[in-house]
Amino acid sequence: MPSVYLETTIFGYLASRPTRNLIVAGHQRLTRAWWTTRAKQFDLRVSTLVIEEIAAGDPRSARARLKFTAGIPVVEMTASAIDLADTYRTRLPLPPRAARDALHIALAVVHELDYLLTWNCAHIANGHVILRLQLLNRKRKRTTPVILTPEELMEPMEPYTP
Repeated sequence: MPSVYLETTIFGYLASRPTRNLIVAGHQRLTRAWWTTRAKQFDLRVSTLVIEEIAAGDPRSARARLKFTAGIPVVEMTASAIDLADTYRTRLPLPPRAARDALHIALAVVHELDYLLTWNCAHIANGHVILRLQLLNRKRKRTTPVILTPEELMEPMEPYTP
């Protein structure tokens, strides 16, 4: 079963109240549809960083986000992931404020997960970032997870045999 690292934004969209913002509303609907129809077809993972981020803020909203993580295994925060995140922060086109985003990527890479699911299209699911990440990981003989949004992971998978 393919593995998926669920980045913080996924839980934000799952638990957020309906909005009139058409883009956000679309993301909410797509995320909820993915969660109810596709999530069970993957080996889901979160990190302590995700738990920490979704537990912040309004306590009621935090509880709503946290309930979605029940039963999802937590990947370990390792020295290797922290070191790799430091490399990503300096070598990828990321602003200083995106340090946690680099750590999300590093955790998915270090734990060799198949996918990284996110709505963070500025710093994670961004073509410029992904291209540099792939080149950097290739030089370090590391695999890069497929980074995408729930919309891109909606269709059922056909078995793949190399």
